[in-house]
Parts: sequence; structure tokens; C-alpha cells
Amino acid sequence: MTIALHPALDADLSFHPTAFTGGALSCHCQADPVRVTIDSAIAHNHACGCTKCWKPQGAVFAVIGVVPRDGVTVVAGQEKLTIVDQKMTIQRHACRACGVHMYGRIEDPSHAFFGLDFVHAELLDGSEVPPPGFAAFVSSIIEGGVDPGEMNAVREQIRRLGLEPYDCLDPVLMDTLATHAFRQRHAA
Repeated sequence: MTIALHPALDADLSFHPTAFTGGALSCHCQADPVRVTIDSAIAHNHACGCTKCWKPQGAVFAVIGVVPRDGVTVVAGQEKLTIVDQKMTIQRHACRACGVHMYGRIEDPSHAFFGLDFVHAELLDGSEVPPPGFAAFVSSIIEGGVDPGEMNAVREQIRRLGLEPYDCLDPVLMDTLATHAFRQRHAA
């Protein structure tokens, strides 16, 4: 059995490992879309199964990358943006009209990922998209409605794409979080 992971993954989208250095994200509005420019490379691009990320219709994963916060600029439609859930660590900025999440920002300066924004790389206009390097929060797709009995097949499908499935973030990012937590506790 094959499950619809994400259109970019299912169609074996041609990803470009080193070509991306910036571009523009657009929401799905036909008229007056929200546009956000990214002026840097995308790091840690990954498939995300968490239930908080926006996903294309029928997909169980989002494709999320990380960029420096100061390289993210809303150039059109600022008035259409709203924060999905003010209580969340990642403040997801979405278009009110179409619901597409444009970027997620961490406002807590004590968080390990403060200064980074999370973007949906598949929303880039005609830009070469960097490849996902792993799949995160894979078990969370059960919360989104995937039958738990399908999870072995889903993980195998992810591995066939050359991605490692994790039920959290990849080890490098988890080590970053743990190191930050240690330093916070032991700061003098």
C-alpha cells in the first residue's frame, strides 16, 4: 500500500541540493497572494508529520526548511497574515483567506531555535527546491488520521525516498536542543 505523503515527495520532485540561495513563497490565493521572500539557503529541509504544520490537500506530511529569521520578509499581503495559535512555541503565520502557512517563527529568545524561521519550501515560486534530508514526527500522522497499522509501510515508503523516518527531529537538531537545554540549566 502507498499513502499520499506529500505532492513533492509522491511525484519524485526534482530537488536541487546546492542551487537554492533565495526565492519567494506564495500562498494559494489566486488574487493578491501573500508573498514572502527568503534571501538565504534553506537548511534542515524535511518532511514533517506533526499535526500543527499546514499540509497540501490530501497530504500527511509538510515539507519544512529552516532559514535565518532576518532573511524572511513579507513583501505582499501582510494584512492577510494571522498567527494560527498564539500559545505555540512556533508562531505559524498563515494567510487568512486560503489557510496556507507562510512561515513559523519562534519569539522566545531563550529557545535553541530563536533566530530561525520555518518555511514551506514547496511554496517557492519557480525556485529550485532543496531536497528533504529526513522525515520528522512520523508517528504524529496517526493523530492526523492515518491507521496505526499502516505505519510500517509508511516508514518503508519514506526510506525508499532516501529519507530516514524519525519520531522527533533528526539527531543533529535533537543534539542542538539538548545542548541548549544543558547550557541554560548550567549558565552562571
